[in-house]
Amino acid sequence: MNTSAFLNYLQSQDAYENQIAHVEHIQPRGAEYGLLNEPLSATLEGCLAKQGISSLYTHQAEAVNKARQGENVMAATSNASGKSLCYNVSVIEELLAEPDSRAIYLFPTKALAQDQLRVLREVFCSGPFRAEDFSTFDGDTPQAERAEIRRRARIILSNPDMLHLGILPNHQSWSRFLRGLKYVVIDEAHIYRGIFGSHIAGVLRRLRRICKLNGSNPRFICCSATIANPGEHAEKLTGLPFSVIDNDGSPHGGKEFVFWEPPLVDKAKNTRRSVNTEASHLFTELVNQSIRTLTFARSRRLTELIFSYSRDRLMGTNPPLAKRIKAYRAGYLPQERRQIERQLVGGQLLGVVATVALELGIDIGDLEATVLTGYPGSIASTWQQAGRSGRGMERSLSFFIGLDNPLDQYFMRHPEAFFQKSVENALVNPDNHYILRAHLLCAAWELPLSDHDETFFGPHFTRERTELGGQGMLRQGSRNRKWYLSPIISYPAQAINIRSSSMESFALIDTSTSSLMETVDASIAFFQIHPGAVYLHQGEAYLVSKLDLDSHTAYAEPTIAAYYTQTKEIEDLRVTSVIRSKNCGPVEVYLGEVEVNNTVVGFKKKAQHTDEVIEEEPLELPTQEFSTISLWFDLPSEATSRLDKAQLDFAGGIHAAEHAAIAMLPLFALCDRNDIGGVSTPLHVDTGKAQIFIYDAYAGSIGIAEKGFEIIEELWRATLEVVTDCPCVEGCPSCIQSPKCGNNNKPLDKKAARILLEGLLGL
Repeated sequence: MNTSAFLNYLQSQDAYENQIAHVEHIQPRGAEYGLLNEPLSATLEGCLAKQGISSLYTHQAEAVNKARQGENVMAATSNASGKSLCYNVSVIEELLAEPDSRAIYLFPTKALAQDQLRVLREVFCSGPFRAEDFSTFDGDTPQAERAEIRRRARIILSNPDMLHLGILPNHQSWSRFLRGLKYVVIDEAHIYRGIFGSHIAGVLRRLRRICKLNGSNPRFICCSATIANPGEHAEKLTGLPFSVIDNDGSPHGGKEFVFWEPPLVDKAKNTRRSVNTEASHLFTELVNQSIRTLTFARSRRLTELIFSYSRDRLMGTNPPLAKRIKAYRAGYLPQERRQIERQLVGGQLLGVVATVALELGIDIGDLEATVLTGYPGSIASTWQQAGRSGRGMERSLSFFIGLDNPLDQYFMRHPEAFFQKSVENALVNPDNHYILRAHLLCAAWELPLSDHDETFFGPHFTRERTELGGQGMLRQGSRNRKWYLSPIISYPAQAINIRSSSMESFALIDTSTSSLMETVDASIAFFQIHPGAVYLHQGEAYLVSKLDLDSHTAYAEPTIAAYYTQTKEIEDLRVTSVIRSKNCGPVEVYLGEVEVNNTVVGFKKKAQHTDEVIEEEPLELPTQEFSTISLWFDLPSEATSRLDKAQLDFAGGIHAAEHAAIAMLPLFALCDRNDIGGVSTPLHVDTGKAQIFIYDAYAGSIGIAEKGFEIIEELWRATLEVVTDCPCVEGCPSCIQSPKCGNNNKPLDKKAARILLEGLLGL
């Protein structure tokens, strides 16, 4: 596409208000090919040749060479770089050489598994393999077909949930497959982070343990988007050493990457026009010019909202085009999603508005433009989404529309921080004792625990096993010294949701039909299904009328309310131990264990189109308590003296600095703002001093606070920049205000925060 012509067109419109904050011109790149240490077999070479593949890119060739040498491989390269060949060539070569060999491919979604199944059958079933040699095995697999798949399939394509719930607890039925298991492939490995990733680490250790029981020792091949710590991440997921391959040899067309800032509607308050309006405007302008476009929204609600706006705009300007756009998100039936994918590939659709469900590598053809409605939460995800356009060698276009929050606005004013910064660290914590204990119970169901299992579960194994014994959940045999699951526990995997930090859930009932809509994880229930909440289910809005805490049930009815809801929270925190500390300039910084009390005290009703607060209502919900890891730091005495002289609000200053620092921490760690909590106080009862705390918002922690502790001075610097650069006077959502603040963002003092942050950095 002619990207310059389209940008010139946008700038020539009357509606243009200097929204283009920056354009990054990304140059095209040619292919670089690598050599294999040994040639491929004629059979495998012939299969690839039929697909037009005569040479391997450098990263593909290196992955095959390393796998042949018996190494575990982590390939971390860009979008559309052909990572699937890194594992497909290695696995197919093994299957051709050994008739009894097997492999399992794990994908984070069923759609990705189906997509890769199609690729395997297209490429390799024309010669050496039959269609039944490759099969998906997941929750949608009919019970009647499962035994046959276990018996005949040589590559099983599944997901971690099925491995955890269906395969490992029933490993006796899989003994033939597991005996021949040569490869475990983990695709989209960067997705496995935080609580989900920490659970996956437990599942994969259980898999390795059962493989040993069956006499196999499979190699692992992981593929990931570009992240800062690919080797460390793969090793934490599996507990094994890895060779990292990140020399991307794939070709790419050029791209114009546009940072688009919604115009101010109130200069005094520094409030901007809704990003949803801006996204709809860009999306429809692209579609109007027959530019095949994918627009990403951060939630199901916003996906439907932007689609609705865009359809209405097109109905007014070009009605036939209104039928050539669709929404795509989780919650749609699988056949609906597959149909949209086919229509996008086939060209019947010109545009789709989607959640991150389309961020991953499902084949949707060559798109020309992408629109990102707000920062996706990480640099890695931003490149993943932007990389969905320009998958051929033609030039492409990507728009990133900045939200009214500190991190988005930081990038609008400092685009170099995005384009010149290495991507973030993916964080998992396989030693989180809540998660480790859960998987030890699952492991004991699968096979009694012994002292040798420390090689799989790590140095905390013995302590956690003993703790479970003390709780009566494990018992030690008198003869063989092994540890068995208590008879009172049956099928523990069923009680553990590996995508959640909680083992409990709430049922959400539609009172208009008296039917169960869905279950909601207990850890987020108070935030999403409190009385008065507007909850979206498959694109429809429901108003929650009642939350029964005793029965873990919420009741909701359909609503046409033109607003959404957002909770307000208050946190309290007690220090239980200091793990370590360090001196940073004028202050001491600490890392330690804390007990957090979180109370949802109310909620805001916010208008859908403008995000304006319509009304606020109080809530009376019980306090939630959990143990986690926090960082905290002292405040510089010299800066405090300056505040006194200037008669600025010290409490407002530390409160503002806390909000801004929490908002900026995702710049350094793959996490979301909601994964982090904070407390600021002029006098903390446990330290006797003024403190700012930033903690993991998950029981047991997932490593975010530890990362913050490591890079604390970089965090202070970025926080100071976002506070200083924001043009507002008193503070606004783009710098120091937090949407979650239970104190109504009071007190806040922007000038005081700036002085404190300068003092922390010795400026």
